[in-house]
Amino acid sequence: MLEFAERLTRTPGAMSEEHVGALRSLGFSDRDVLDIVEVIAYYAYANRIADGLGVTIEPWMEHD
Repeated sequence: MLEFAERLTRTPGAMSEEHVGALRSLGFSDRDVLDIVEVIAYYAYANRIADGLGVTIEPWMEHD
């Protein structure tokens, strides 16, 4: 699932039914896949809104 999430985040245009099939083969249901994709998409959306508005992160959220 985490590999799927990274791939969707980094190269969304390269996603295919094969990637969804890989999740299904691990036991994820279609509903699970939908939930996974929606969470990934939401974070991408929220981050782009914040980046587009120049919002900075809280100091406690910074990492090396």
